[in-house]
Amino acid sequence: MLQIRKAEDRGHADHGWLKSHHSFSFADYHDPAHMRWGNLRVINDDLIAVGGGFATHGHRDMEIVTYVTAGLLGHRDSLGNGTDIPPGDVQRMSAGREVRHSEFNHAPDQPTHLLQIWIEPRCKGIEPGYEQRHFAALEKRGRLRLIASPDGAAGSLTIHADAAIHAGLFDGAESASLPLDPARKAYVHLVRGRLVVNGHLLRAGDGALVADEEHLELGDGVDAEVLVFDLAP
Repeated sequence: MLQIRKAEDRGHADHGWLKSHHSFSFADYHDPAHMRWGNLRVINDDLIAVGGGFATHGHRDMEIVTYVTAGLLGHRDSLGNGTDIPPGDVQRMSAGREVRHSEFNHAPDQPTHLLQIWIEPRCKGIEPGYEQRHFAALEKRGRLRLIASPDGAAGSLTIHADAAIHAGLFDGAESASLPLDPARKAYVHLVRGRLVVNGHLLRAGDGALVADEEHLELGDGVDAEVLVFDLAP
């Protein structure tokens, strides 16, 4: 089963300094049919205007992955981390007992575009933690690069959840295949461009909810950037 969720069907919020699309219910957007998929709880597609950002706020018991595609995201948190996240960098923050943080657009002359992803952890109340790593475009070109996993395999970020995230860049004849366990779930989010997934055309912002499938086949991309999630059922 592969069900397409079109970009225009997502929730949307426009706060002036922030334009956000929600693949799953979040804040004032509530859709009982799209609360989560497996243990994937949030994909927010955020565009932060110059000078804009999220003031200090708290999170608990969630694995939060931030994937920046344009601009520069400044991050400060109660663990003592103060970093900038450029395109190509991926950040993992384990909220655990609680983390307080702020995020601002540190690019002086352009909006910052990012995906913020929340995945439910294996257990609650863990020690909060932070990790950031760069994944060069060449690592993702024409293949699915593992960027987050429960054991930090292949140099990926370590998330305290039964999930894995792959990132890929596809154009023209480039293609990739990913085996799946049919007993689990998967999710595909197309960040930009166009891409064919198991015979279905996805456009920027589209998602694909996948269940009872043994593999994913990705190809026929047009300037495509994609995230693929392997998830607990």
